[in-house]
Amino acid sequence: MAVKVVGCAPPRKYRNAGGDPEEPCRQLQAESRKSTRAWAVVTVRISVRSLCFRSSLLLVVVLFVVTGISVTSKDSAGEPPSVPPHPAAAISATTTRSSGFTAAGPPTVSTPPAAPASALTNRSSEVTAAEPPTVAAAGGGRGVDECDMSSGRWVYDEEAYPLYKESACRFMSENLACGKYGRTDLRYQHWRWQPHGCDLPRFDAAKLLEKLRGKRLAFVGDSLNRNQWVSMVCLIDTATPGLHKTLDSTGSLVSFNVHEYNASVDFYWSPLLVESNSDHPVHHRVADRTVRAASIVKHARHWTNADVLVFNSYLWWRRPSIKVRWGSFETPAAKENEHYGVTKAVDGLRAFELALTTWADWLEFHVDRARTRLFFVTMSPTHLPSDEWGDDAGGGASHGCYNETEPIAAAEEGGRYQRGNTSDPAFARAVEEQARRLGARGVAVRLVKVTGMSERRKDAHPSVHRRQWDPITDAQGRDPSSYADCIHWCLPGVPDVWNHLLYAHIVS
Repeated sequence: MAVKVVGCAPPRKYRNAGGDPEEPCRQLQAESRKSTRAWAVVTVRISVRSLCFRSSLLLVVVLFVVTGISVTSKDSAGEPPSVPPHPAAAISATTTRSSGFTAAGPPTVSTPPAAPASALTNRSSEVTAAEPPTVAAAGGGRGVDECDMSSGRWVYDEEAYPLYKESACRFMSENLACGKYGRTDLRYQHWRWQPHGCDLPRFDAAKLLEKLRGKRLAFVGDSLNRNQWVSMVCLIDTATPGLHKTLDSTGSLVSFNVHEYNASVDFYWSPLLVESNSDHPVHHRVADRTVRAASIVKHARHWTNADVLVFNSYLWWRRPSIKVRWGSFETPAAKENEHYGVTKAVDGLRAFELALTTWADWLEFHVDRARTRLFFVTMSPTHLPSDEWGDDAGGGASHGCYNETEPIAAAEEGGRYQRGNTSDPAFARAVEEQARRLGARGVAVRLVKVTGMSERRKDAHPSVHRRQWDPITDAQGRDPSSYADCIHWCLPGVPDVWNHLLYAHIVS
């Protein structure tokens, strides 16, 4: 049995540019009638006009399905990979002695391509938000802006923490490398912060760099902000070994550059935010501290154009009084009956409020609020008086953080911690008030709340395990706690968690 079916698509020789569009089908019908008579066994007549219509309809359906598959494939592809298109084969580490940094290994190191983002691990954080977007945190839980990240607990986690090895960070500060300077108990590196009721997104250095491509992230403040900056540099450097990075220092400004991304992570030394007689990046220890509370342009011109600004300022204001000067530091001493400037001793908190007002006014009028993201890190607590956590309840001498190896237990775990006077809520309220005022004027400032979470970490300071720039005296040798650093933080350590909080908001 033979069957001949005449389809819908007319041969090219029947197609005409003008005339009756049904003509090709009529011609095919004629041919069908002729060919049907030629078959002796079975003759099958098929309506060509009907087939043309049905086949055209089928063609339209097929095209619709193919188009739908194409659109679905594009949507499921997700965002592009965050690795750079052309990873460099060498890393150049340029360091400066005066900044207290060391680069482990030779300046130029041949390395394999950058590690994929999936090789990174991290889990912990805390922040308050002032911006409206709500972004779900990766890994479940509520969104970053829906959860109070400052409410949580420290969880010992040897598998996920630390996020990097101290010796692996080629830009580590000598003041923060506790393991290098004799600390053998490393439990302080394995604690992660777990917020109540939500999780933080995994820290992904490649994703962060993609957000910072062609941009500048600048930390502005004192040595505790520099502590956080070193942490951020180490988080990025150790996770992206195949990228070309350099460290450049010019006066108060230090820039960590990631060349494939044309991105920089900077630190600018400005411990009091406004102009002061403590502005020298190395020689800033002065007994008679004086600030020009109404003058910030000297510093601000170095960081105003940054895309992300992270400020802090607190510890340097913790004095009963600070001299506030109205006038230039360069003006010669006034002669009798001539006044080139006025200096007045002001309560430390009041001087801080004056400086914050100047800082806020500058941000309102000089920072591009549509482009620049603003953060202020709250007070970093010290652990100088050990009676705050009950160790010296019997009246013994305070040893501060010396030989402390465990965090302060939470109240629900039987802890007796009483917040001392090293974290003054009045200073926190001053920052919150300025952030509120700026928000009302359309300038969003997020507060990165690290105070409460860090207060329990008496175990995480350098203590005596840091480079001593001055020789240890006999008296200090008999009482090591007398020169223990209970202000700054070992790395890896607590500032890594601060940066995890910051990361959660930058990538949201």
